[in-house]
Amino acid sequence: QVQLVESGGGLVQAGGSLRLSCAASGSTVSSHVIGWYRQTPGKQRELVADIDTSGSTNYADSVKGRFTLSRDNAKNTVYLQMNSLKPEDTAVYYCNARRYYIGSFVDYWGQGTQVTVSS
Repeated sequence: QVQLVESGGGLVQAGGSLRLSCAASGSTVSSHVIGWYRQTPGKQRELVADIDTSGSTNYADSVKGRFTLSRDNAKNTVYLQMNSLKPEDTAVYYCNARRYYIGSFVDYWGQGTQVTVSS
């Protein structure tokens, strides 16, 4: 199993940047689909971006061109670089590692880190 520890959240002005880190232990990030999700109170958790085992990335339309997902296999860490932040990016951001099995999958979640973007 994999354990995930997130860091990098904080308070930032609109237009600013943050880099979130998801450090994994117990297994490799490269053996999982790693996704960053965000959630605000009363809202469903939303996929922001993910990276599959081959390194291919996907982004939600709302963050395309602003956020960049990267993976450092040597450090067993996935990063979410967030630029040009907007107030609507405010949320708790969660790192997820998904391991697929025949007919199913298992999710592992980090503790979440708060990102607040002020106007």
